[in-house]
Amino acid sequence: MPRPRFNRILLKLSGEALMGDGPFGIDPETTSRIAGEIKAAKEAGHELCLVVGGGNIFRGLAAAAKGFDRAQADYMGMLATVMNALAMQNALEQIGVDTRVRWPPSQSLTSAVVRCGTWRREGW
Repeated sequence: MPRPRFNRILLKLSGEALMGDGPFGIDPETTSRIAGEIKAAKEAGHELCLVVGGGNIFRGLAAAAKGFDRAQADYMGMLATVMNALAMQNALEQIGVDTRVRWPPSQSLTSAVVRCGTWRREGW
């Protein structure tokens, strides 16, 4: 088997790519198909890093334009990104691809969540 031209690949996947034919959200068939393509690249000898967006669920800038507090709207968009990462993790692990979701819980996002009264546990 020939050696891949590039060993390490950074793949940016927009949130919209996870919608399939739907108007929003996450389509499980689409995440499974993408996961299969990622697995094939991994089996070909590539190391992959997947970066996902969250625009299929929430767009902070658009929400701010409709009256949401800009900072809170941005935090909501960040959480949408994490939701997409978890959806892709699920699809990849179902076909045997070991994954890690990396999301550094920033102090500012943690403060926003606590301020909203959602979580009040220490160390979140």
